[in-house]
Amino acid sequence: MAKTTRRSFLKHATAATIGGFVLPRFAIARTRNANEKLNIAAIGCGGRGAANVNAVASENIVALCDVDEQRAAGTFKRFEKAKKYKDFRKMLDEMHREIDAVVVSTPDHTHAVAAIAAMKLGKHVYCEKPLTHDIYEARMMRKVAAEQRVVTQMGNQGHSNTAARRAVEVIRSGVLGDVVEVHAWTDRPIWPQGIDRPAEPEPVPPTLDWDLWLGPAPFRPYHSAYVPFKWRGWWDFGTGALGDMACHILDVAFWALNLVDPVSVEAQVSDNHKPETYPKWSIITYEFPQRGDLAPCKLVWYDGGKMPPQELAPGVKLPKNGTIIVGTKGTLVTLDAYGGRYKLLPEKDFEGFEPPEMKLPVSPGHHREWVLACKGEGEALSNFEYAARLTETVLLGNLAVWAGTRVEWDAANMRAKNSPEANEIVRREYRKGWSL
Repeated sequence: MAKTTRRSFLKHATAATIGGFVLPRFAIARTRNANEKLNIAAIGCGGRGAANVNAVASENIVALCDVDEQRAAGTFKRFEKAKKYKDFRKMLDEMHREIDAVVVSTPDHTHAVAAIAAMKLGKHVYCEKPLTHDIYEARMMRKVAAEQRVVTQMGNQGHSNTAARRAVEVIRSGVLGDVVEVHAWTDRPIWPQGIDRPAEPEPVPPTLDWDLWLGPAPFRPYHSAYVPFKWRGWWDFGTGALGDMACHILDVAFWALNLVDPVSVEAQVSDNHKPETYPKWSIITYEFPQRGDLAPCKLVWYDGGKMPPQELAPGVKLPKNGTIIVGTKGTLVTLDAYGGRYKLLPEKDFEGFEPPEMKLPVSPGHHREWVLACKGEGEALSNFEYAARLTETVLLGNLAVWAGTRVEWDAANMRAKNSPEANEIVRREYRKGWSL
């Protein structure tokens, strides 16, 4: 694969000045009891953002922010009394005393700048998956959430699925023996990848503030090849098929097996991999060392039509998104993206199997779990301490894709020991005017 470093692209990017913004520090949002409603602000209100706002609509929606009036029009209309903004920094500056919690549903590249700005003001935060665009941001999300002692939740809603939590308990019970391999796959990408940057710019739609949409990413002229939704395939904005789906698909295996801090990651990718976008397909292999009592484990990720060997799950019709968790005594195959439906193999060995008593709590629903935790009831289990670690594991695969070589990972120092190319995207450079 031809090597084109990210630095060479950043050198040609035009730095746009947005104006300095310094967040003041205030005390944590006041505690509310279960009968009081939270005052919630939303950053990103179209597409997935609309679904997230609707999911917390039982609370007070006091402020809505979106860079595109047209994409957000439905949400803006439904919550007519909420104040409307295009720049989340202005919203937080003007309304910090009224806001208790913030829902972040922007494209990946602005998750961290928005969520950390809110947390530094003491606001509880719900943020879409993947939690961040790069690994350094994931570490910072964990750090700031812990320092501010706010309630957080990442938007991998399968984490609150009772059946998925049951699958975690089954794996933890030891019925599979030592888990030595995990294979996970997705039918993504369902957007363009493996392509070049458009040669000619297009006029910016009058309803869109393109400069704010770019946020911390390097400046580039507007083109409809990026928005809406297609941003997922571009390195500067999204995290590819892996980032889009692995926080769902890998969640059960990660939770049950503590799949943190691999010692190496390696990627096979399509021949037409482009330095601007993620490849058309990839197969990514992680190697995890022993983790406490857990055996060393290999994790293989497949996307773009690639699939694990069928012989790993004989007789099972593999779904479009799923995992195969291989142990020394048996195999668990998930039958959906969230891992809530599963089959134990060989079937004859598990006839009459009774799952262990479930110790994980039954969730009232992913968003509701977060809302109640903000009010002091229970815990949001996909909090940033957990979600940032899951996201970091996921994003390490993209380091291997970018580097085009086996990456030896030094988790303690957050660096690739053998790949300067990979280290370029551990922590990306922000445009002038943007920071954490």
